[in-house]
Amino acid sequence: MFTPPMSQPTTTVRLGLVAGGPAWIEWVMQLIPVLDLAHGVAVQARAGNRARYAPAESALTPGVTGDPLALIQAYRDILGARECYVADLDAIQGGAIQRGPLRDLARAGAPSGLLVDAGSRDAGGALEVLALGPDRVVVGLETLRAFSDLSSIVAAAGPDRVIFSLDLRFGRPMLHPANHASGGAEPAAVSLAGRAVAAGVKTLLVLDVGRVGTGGGVDLELVETLRRGFPSVRLLAGGGVSGWRDLDLIRAAGCDGVLVATAIHTGRIGAADLRALAAPASAQSSASTSR
Repeated sequence: MFTPPMSQPTTTVRLGLVAGGPAWIEWVMQLIPVLDLAHGVAVQARAGNRARYAPAESALTPGVTGDPLALIQAYRDILGARECYVADLDAIQGGAIQRGPLRDLARAGAPSGLLVDAGSRDAGGALEVLALGPDRVVVGLETLRAFSDLSSIVAAAGPDRVIFSLDLRFGRPMLHPANHASGGAEPAAVSLAGRAVAAGVKTLLVLDVGRVGTGGGVDLELVETLRRGFPSVRLLAGGGVSGWRDLDLIRAAGCDGVLVATAIHTGRIGAADLRALAAPASAQSSASTSR
């Protein structure tokens, strides 16, 4: 079991959307719901095959399909999420940023903060995303052309507002062609994470799109390696979470937060799980052994 270093204390936050009214909660690992957005529609991701993503049907919004505003509000009101991750799939795949929908999501989801990946590849693009209302911009390896660009984004937006997404597909880094040395060996995921930290990033997200929606679990060995190598960063992970057991293992590996979508939509993870993650360690142990 990973023991957080002194540089990573648990944080206490004011959250007014928990059953029973406003309360102070000690967060040990944060559950961050995911919303994938394509052509203004909330879609359900699976195994990174974006052409086949269908409108999202969620246990949180029965009878409502593909409505991003209904979903973001359910994340806030039902789950009590204090942050939500949004992937603008249009922009990530080279299209225009979905400015209107992203602005509407930031307003509808408040006070929950948005972490938005809209394919930002330079400082201007990152600032454009932040101007729409999100709290933080996610810069993905998939669309990053050079780590010098990441340094520029951090300098322009501030290190606390930038998340680097270590995008993987079944464990292999998803490198933009411009970010891959000609004829060179494929860099290791840990090496790429180190370059992001050297660029000034304070939050790392490990996201394996090949595992998304499959329930296959997160690469715990990689998470543990990153935790040991970069003890002072905020470490998030996503892709393949299937239920409470995965949450327990990811927390034990040293993650500060976990991204979840499919398991929420199917009802395998719900508000009770989020509250259990937010409870003191003794309460978490009781919840885990009772499942």
